[in-house]
Amino acid sequence: MFRLQSMAHTVRAVASSRNVARACSSASSGHLCKNSDSLGGTQPVETAIKSKLEEYFKPSHLQVINESYMHNVPKGSETHFKVVVVSEKFLNEPLIKRHRLVNNILEEELRTGVHALSITAKTPDQWENSNKVVDKSPACRGGAGL
Repeated sequence: MFRLQSMAHTVRAVASSRNVARACSSASSGHLCKNSDSLGGTQPVETAIKSKLEEYFKPSHLQVINESYMHNVPKGSETHFKVVVVSEKFLNEPLIKRHRLVNNILEEELRTGVHALSITAKTPDQWENSNKVVDKSPACRGGAGL
């Protein structure tokens, strides 16, 4: 009986999560995108990444893109991410230091399951003077480089 109740609860939870849509909100200071998994629910690693980057960088623009689906990992995985962070904290910082800052903020995620992190780190002026388009990531080569 318990197993049937548990399965019914899971089915209801999955069904209700399908009703949650991808949310993107614009703010006067910038654009914060919230990506969701294929069932419509927010993923915990993605949420942690967003939260930490928002808290530390106070970005005028932030995108966190889960690219795990492009790789040979189970559906719903959170192992490959691309982040676009636009922040005043990058002023007068070389690219390598910007990347180190992001990596330091996400140290726990990188240590506990995030396998790959692509970083675009710009100042607000650099972002405004760019085409504001995030380049598409290359296709997965299976990890063997072939």
